[in-house]
Amino acid sequence: MGEHLTVGHVAELAGVSVRTLHHYDEIGLVHPSARTAAGYRAYSADDVERLREVLVYRRLGLGLREIADLVNDPALNAVARLHRLHGLLLEQRDRAAALVTAIDTELKERAMGLRTTPQQQLGPFGAQLYEAIGSAYPATRRTEPRIAAQLWAALGDAETVLNVGAGSGSYEPPDRDVTAVEPSAVMRDQRPAGAARCLAASAESLPFEDQSFDAAMAVSTLHHWHDPIAGLREMRRVARRVVVFTHDASAAGWLHRFWLTRDYLPEVAALTAGRPSIDELRRAINARLEPVLVPWDCADGFFEAHWRRPEAYLEEPVRRAVSVWSRVGPEAEHRAIDRLSADLTSNRWSERNSELVALDAAELGLRLLVA
Repeated sequence: MGEHLTVGHVAELAGVSVRTLHHYDEIGLVHPSARTAAGYRAYSADDVERLREVLVYRRLGLGLREIADLVNDPALNAVARLHRLHGLLLEQRDRAAALVTAIDTELKERAMGLRTTPQQQLGPFGAQLYEAIGSAYPATRRTEPRIAAQLWAALGDAETVLNVGAGSGSYEPPDRDVTAVEPSAVMRDQRPAGAARCLAASAESLPFEDQSFDAAMAVSTLHHWHDPIAGLREMRRVARRVVVFTHDASAAGWLHRFWLTRDYLPEVAALTAGRPSIDELRRAINARLEPVLVPWDCADGFFEAHWRRPEAYLEEPVRRAVSVWSRVGPEAEHRAIDRLSADLTSNRWSERNSELVALDAAELGLRLLVA
């Protein structure tokens, strides 16, 4: 933008009052630093960029003093600031989506003459998707050493590693130089003391130069990405090797192979509709596929982990640490758990799945993409 914009023009474009812009100027938040040909104060391109940052933070509900600290942070350049805004907006989007899901569920229940409890009505405000998952992580989500060994072997001799969608960092290799990116502040807060530095950024727009790392890894996170193909290509751009732990969401690879989705939670199929297939993900970065077996005593409580321990899914903390349960909604969750509980009591589950007792590990569609 080569031209300088007057206060009135900027106010019109931004949808704020001239008085608001004057106030930002008076408190030193956004100062119009240019002059028009007639000598009036005007906004330069840099001023507009700063104002845009301020307005986003205001839309996110931050106070002016807190905003001043953020926009004056000397440690961040313009690109890093954009990534921070992007991460915060993604969090807001996820919170809004969780509220929409909760209200949709309540509308259906009211149509049936049911009334939600105060706990159900207020729950979405205190237990959004990432907040609910993040708070339960320390209790149920740990590094499974056998899966970690396979993942770290796939990293080869990489010394510098970028962990994308890092969450609490449970699979970060301890003997390498790791940098993490994670858009959710709640998930970043779950990272233990001494963990690798973690930036607020999303997979689709990584704030690094081309080939900045020996390897980039991502663990159980692709299903949260807005554009998985774009995220994988970004990983390919910034790293010489890419290793991704994900799942084959096709009917043959996961939905029909795992008894929980096949017999109790068919709603999971809707969560994968329109998402790239495992083959599309593979082709995006020219990767090979490695099957990842799930040991019967898997230490990491991800969705498939308790395939030989079905009673574990009856435990609230186990479900709260897995995004699938939050995404299918409380109606589907309660129905699935009620049916599973009844089948365990009647031994019907054991009759249906008797072959699982003899297995030490199961092939449930989990995969490593290695490129």
